[in-house]
Amino acid sequence: MASTFDFASWPPSLTVDQLENLTLYATSYALSHGALYLPPAEPQPTVPSAAIHAPISLFPSPFPRQLYEQGRRIQRTYNVLYSRIAMDTEFLDKIMGAEEGVGKVDDFIGQLWRGWKKLRDAGLAQVRPFSREGTVMRLISGQPLHLGLFRSDYLLHAPRNEPLSIKQVEFNTISVSFGGLSQKTSELHRYLLAATDYYNSSSYLKPDNFPSNDSIAGLAQGLAEAHKAYDVEGSRILFVVQSGERNVFDQRLLEYELLEKHSIRIIRQTFSELALSASVDPSTCVLRIARSPDLQPSGSIEISTVYFRAGYMPHDYHTPAHYDTRFLLESSKAIKCPTIALQLAGGKKVQEVLTQAGMLERFLSDEKKYGKNIASMQDIDELRASFMGMWVLDVSEDLLTPDYAAQAAGSEEFGVRKARDLAQSPVLKPQREGGGNNVYKESIPGFLDALAPQERQAWIAMELIDAPENAGNYLVRAGSTDSQSQTPVKTDVVSELGIFGWALFGGPDKSIDEREVGWLVRTKGKDINEGGVATGFSVLDSLLLV
Repeated sequence: MASTFDFASWPPSLTVDQLENLTLYATSYALSHGALYLPPAEPQPTVPSAAIHAPISLFPSPFPRQLYEQGRRIQRTYNVLYSRIAMDTEFLDKIMGAEEGVGKVDDFIGQLWRGWKKLRDAGLAQVRPFSREGTVMRLISGQPLHLGLFRSDYLLHAPRNEPLSIKQVEFNTISVSFGGLSQKTSELHRYLLAATDYYNSSSYLKPDNFPSNDSIAGLAQGLAEAHKAYDVEGSRILFVVQSGERNVFDQRLLEYELLEKHSIRIIRQTFSELALSASVDPSTCVLRIARSPDLQPSGSIEISTVYFRAGYMPHDYHTPAHYDTRFLLESSKAIKCPTIALQLAGGKKVQEVLTQAGMLERFLSDEKKYGKNIASMQDIDELRASFMGMWVLDVSEDLLTPDYAAQAAGSEEFGVRKARDLAQSPVLKPQREGGGNNVYKESIPGFLDALAPQERQAWIAMELIDAPENAGNYLVRAGSTDSQSQTPVKTDVVSELGIFGWALFGGPDKSIDEREVGWLVRTKGKDINEGGVATGFSVLDSLLLV
């Protein structure tokens, strides 16, 4: 059915009255069921007194069933892949380090890597044996376990005269968001179907085509497994959050799930607050929080797991003290989600390196090295099929495809010339998360003119994905008292599927406990390049399997 689905037929037609009524149903449900944002305010109030619904679509977006199942299936392989990358210190030093990798030219990446390297040199980023006065002792420091909450993002790829496929946009290893609101949005669309039958506007709109989504329980399970592995009664999970966070309800949904289903309490603090409240015991490396409204009788709270919903962008580190706080947390016995190593593993440069011959096999098929969780060649081939072509701007000629290598001439780096030649088809990506950082199409030549040669290593070029043409939806945003802000806007759209997963790994046997745990859809106008919901480019959506 997917091969015959007409994306240009979407969304179905509604009358003006039906559209108005559907919008009322949708926004009322969102406000009643926690699909919420804090309204814009500077600064945000300490105790919120109002909320708005998150930006949403009125219809779920069509997506081929077999490609959705493929995305779920390969998430398990991706979980293992990025876990292994995070444990390969030599690889990360070479690719992302400040001595020979991206960190040499990207100050933010360099700061993180240098702090991680200093901790390793001091024995505080892992557990290792050492000898003192002839007696073999064990250095009680650091934490061998890593926790990753992941999301792999895909677009449908529909090149002319070729079958549909899914292609990966990026793999996220830090502050993976919208696990809570994505589930609420899928429930919203199920409610609209139950309440209105979508006015019988399409035969595709039936319950069997609305897949279930348990991303809240799934992601909370990952955090709970880390807490369980830490195994100290009375300890809590620390959420490291941004000051003035508007997407707080997405985080609170995980907090409530942890408390209600796992009896785990959490603490929320910013880097600025942690600079005053956090301490690490020098003998045990236990992380404690000493300033909180609900302190234990001991005057502090032990932390089992540090869950970063901040720390993925330079502006999260306003002062050197914020970096110091990040490294203090990293040095502790608490399980980090993610560790600095796992955060670095999510860099765009790593994504590009994985497209090179033999790299997937290095991490996924070496049974002698890993023993467990070995992927089959079919698994590896299916994962590799999700890649688009990528290259680095400072790439040497011998690493480029033969057709470009044959054109060697001039003074510019080959990767830069290839980006110029294909300016309408690639996207340039830096080592950043959070949306709003990429360079597209007609902006590429001018950007390359201004880019200093020494900064080219910090960027990769990726072939653009050809999304299906003429697919549409009704998008509804909130944020003002103007009634017009609630009017749904019909527009051609592009929808991005994210598959969530988690992995707990890094023990003595290097075993990896991992799961695939739900999904997210974000939809944006066809002419908008960037895709972040929090940055205002996209709306939350859900799947209609076709």
